[in-house]
Amino acid sequence: MSATECIFCKIVAGEIPAPHLASNSEAIAIADISPVAPTHYLILPRTHEANAVALHRSNPTELSALFALVDELTQREAINDYRLVFNTGAGAGQSVFHAHLHLLAGRAFTWPPG
Repeated sequence: MSATECIFCKIVAGEIPAPHLASNSEAIAIADISPVAPTHYLILPRTHEANAVALHRSNPTELSALFALVDELTQREAINDYRLVFNTGAGAGQSVFHAHLHLLAGRAFTWPPG
């Protein structure tokens, strides 16, 4: 998928409206439109890369910026217990092939996941 076809690139660019929760120069946080937990946010890098490892290879600073937004959101909303998830590949549940980090909270989670 190219950046011109990517829904997350269009959200980052402001072409598709989404409820922005926080942002920095490298990433934005939005609410997931199909939440699987009471709190379900997506942290999106501004750069289009297929997955977290590709983002790390091309721009490790931008990968770090995702975690800076997690820190900001969890501090601001007093979230102490949460799960962070990167899905990589269709077999792991990735449906949009633009790297993104799920922040899940607000309920108990089981282990192992899935």
